[in-house]
Amino acid sequence: MSAATGWRLGALWLVGIALGFALHRAGFGFSAGFRVLLREGKSAQVRAQILMLGAAVVLFFPALAFGTVLGAPVRGFVMPAGVGVALGALLFGVGMQLSGGCISGTLYTVGGGSTRMMVTLAFAVVGATLAAFYAELWSDLPALPPLSLLSELGLAPALALHLAVFVLAWVALAAIERRRHGAVQAVWRRSGSSLLQGVWPYAWAALALALLNFATLLLAGRPWGISQAFALWGSQALDRLGLADPVFWPFWEDPTRAEAVHRALWRDTTTVMTVGIVVGGALAAGVAGSFATTLHVPLRHLVASAIGGVLLGAGAIVATGCNISAFFSGIASGSLHGWLWIAAALPGNWLGVQLRGLFALDGPAAAARAHHSPITSRI
Repeated sequence: MSAATGWRLGALWLVGIALGFALHRAGFGFSAGFRVLLREGKSAQVRAQILMLGAAVVLFFPALAFGTVLGAPVRGFVMPAGVGVALGALLFGVGMQLSGGCISGTLYTVGGGSTRMMVTLAFAVVGATLAAFYAELWSDLPALPPLSLLSELGLAPALALHLAVFVLAWVALAAIERRRHGAVQAVWRRSGSSLLQGVWPYAWAALALALLNFATLLLAGRPWGISQAFALWGSQALDRLGLADPVFWPFWEDPTRAEAVHRALWRDTTTVMTVGIVVGGALAAGVAGSFATTLHVPLRHLVASAIGGVLLGAGAIVATGCNISAFFSGIASGSLHGWLWIAAALPGNWLGVQLRGLFALDGPAAAARAHHSPITSRI
């Protein structure tokens, strides 16, 4: 975790707000995209994710290859790829489908007033803190050393390889959708006449996320991340309440994290950006007149959010990242662990989809809410 200072920290706060605004306006979520793909073969949201990744590698790879931008050092998220990443991503995938959203989807819908996602967020903090507390159980699982495809292959070959994989994945998904439905849903289609109040195309959000992640790289010196902030919040809360002494947990004794647990939250880059996403979601909902909070949430949905939230938080810590820091930022960094994350998260999503029926998450009431809110129904 890092701590930007001065104007950079203020700029990253604004980047976080912009991320939340873009996510909310497009209803850009990962969980619904995977769910619709696995169930129906519809791929618009997943193809938008591919567009996002393609734009990101074009921006990231040259900067990371040179190591500096305008004299400022930059580094990617290159982590070990091993059992922990696979196990954590699998748990995270299940959690995505039970909780109602991924990490980024949870944050911007909390900003939009979703009561259910507030429960998800609270339990994601619990799960992340538990994973940090029990780090000795998973931190020594077998893993390959950190491997950067960018460093191993060089700039041009690595960029060409990634873009080729993205093109092939796009074509394959479009072919599957066309075969099953006779047409392919566009990722550029916009609903409504107003830029601020209409629903953005998935592609707009995809490109905005790539640009804003690159802005994070330039300002913070590393890509966008979220989930480790949850472990920090929970650990500091336990410390303040006198319930635990997290500075002695092996997780926080790691040299890359040791400083964070002593740092004021308002000086922590990840925390500042994460809160910014919630504010951005609230701003987008307010501008569009869609901010709404209801206490009438079925008990089974709240239980699913609690279970899913714990799996999200714990899975993200064990996997050294969530759908943002491991999948998006990991692949944008050229790290092998980003590819392992998505390979394990997809089976987790499939399992989570099968379990949704236990909590009536796809029943008539859920469908009615989705019809009422075209934004939140997309996550």
